[in-house]
Amino acid sequence: INMNILIAFMVPLPWGSTYAVVGYFLQDIPPVWIAVFRALPAGILLLLIHPTKSPLKWSRMFAISICNISLFFVLLFIAAHRLPGSVAGTLGATLPLMVLLLQWIQEGKKPALSKLGLAVLGLVGVMLLLNPSANLDIIGVAAALLGTLLMAQTSLWISRWPTNDQLGLAAWQLFLGGILLLPFAFMFAGIPALPTPKTWVGLTWLVVCNTAFAYWCWTRSVTLLGPHTMSMISLFNPVTAVLLGFIILSERLSVVQWSGIILIFLSILLMKTIKAKPAAV
Repeated sequence: INMNILIAFMVPLPWGSTYAVVGYFLQDIPPVWIAVFRALPAGILLLLIHPTKSPLKWSRMFAISICNISLFFVLLFIAAHRLPGSVAGTLGATLPLMVLLLQWIQEGKKPALSKLGLAVLGLVGVMLLLNPSANLDIIGVAAALLGTLLMAQTSLWISRWPTNDQLGLAAWQLFLGGILLLPFAFMFAGIPALPTPKTWVGLTWLVVCNTAFAYWCWTRSVTLLGPHTMSMISLFNPVTAVLLGFIILSERLSVVQWSGIILIFLSILLMKTIKAKPAAV
């Protein structure tokens, strides 16, 4: 297996656990404080491992940090608090379509029908897998969609502003994003309560695996594989979440859910096949 692809698939494994961890361990913490607790310690951890100056000029670094961390994390946790995981996961699966739309608007790259079709195929797969409820919270839906749009935009920025120091880029965006969130956390949510032992378990997983490690994998993979490929691989986030329930909690999956998983796998495999085809002469 190609090492770059293997590292790319390390992203959905921890990210697929986000809604479950927040729902089980961190439900009593305000969303803005979860965002701070997730970003800032992860950024500090990566900078301790890899002390370095910002790999991008500050205007670009702040743009990525604000959109990909500060705003995105708050929107993500608002969605996690206000929506069932099935609905939030389905809305997040619009990421490949949003990447194609932004590339069309900003770069004039009209989406190829093959890419558009595979993005829709993957989205249908996620809908079959998760079976989202029709009872939608408008604020939660808006937060999930806006957060997905911000991730699409920052993945395009990362690909346009290349750097050889992906670990430094991951570290600085997490560190700056967390620092920028601090005053808003105090302003809107006050002083946080002391973490309980149960909360520490959730925060440790969120900081080390879900954020520090996964954001390095994400930043590296967007740089090397491109934003569209990584947006398609992100469709495995809900697959991971459902399969964890199947393996660990012995939850039963319906035929419809297995069909959704097959469609998601098919969309990824076809994407690799289409990319591998030589251009016509």
